[in-house]
Amino acid sequence: MNNTIENIKNHRSIRQYLDKDISDEIIDEIIKAAQAMPNSINGQQTTVIAIRDKSKKEKLAELVGNQEYVAKAPVFLVFVMDFYRTYLAGEKTGSKQIIHEDIESALVGAVDSGITLGAAIIAAESLGLGTVPIGGIRKNPEEVIELLDLPKYTFPLVGLAIGYPSDESHTKPRIPFESFRHNDTYNKEAIENSIDSYDEEMEAYLKDIGRYDKEKNWSTLTSSVYQNIYYPKVKDAMKKQGFTPAK
Repeated sequence: MNNTIENIKNHRSIRQYLDKDISDEIIDEIIKAAQAMPNSINGQQTTVIAIRDKSKKEKLAELVGNQEYVAKAPVFLVFVMDFYRTYLAGEKTGSKQIIHEDIESALVGAVDSGITLGAAIIAAESLGLGTVPIGGIRKNPEEVIELLDLPKYTFPLVGLAIGYPSDESHTKPRIPFESFRHNDTYNKEAIENSIDSYDEEMEAYLKDIGRYDKEKNWSTLTSSVYQNIYYPKVKDAMKKQGFTPAK
């Protein structure tokens, strides 16, 4: 396979970084790669905020759940679902925007931001940088919105810490490929048959990296998380930003 595919398959989350700056030219190239990705109706409803300010990174590290590597990373990107831009287009043309009143806005925004996030990760890692996505940007969304001065019809969806790796972490095993790729229809049997074997693989991996006592295996970790609403402040914060799909 080519180098791009090998780089993607070699992905691992990097949380420890060298004390080495990243030039604006490199960050621009990463964000331009993200911007080049496809998006719904060419609405371009994603904005990326690059954060270098030390105090702001330290505050974000606290808000996302005391994840110190957010503060230590030279650059932290925040991917924002942005229907403010399209709202302004509607104001210009006299066509009232109502997409933010439907769940479709959240789906469009999440898909488009996810595509741009993936491109940014691939671009950064192709340049020898390490990354780790931070879903915790949604843990305290109102404070993040205030800190970043986000207008109505926008919402911070995910962050990305970027830096030169100080060490190489392990590559985390993925679910068996035959339960990931399905042909023509959804294969429930493949899913059901894969869980035990994947739990066993994850147990070995977690023991190897010293996290078995905390996580046990895939089933234990995911079920412990998803028995609750992961980030319960999101719903009310989205309403305050003008997203009202349940009204």
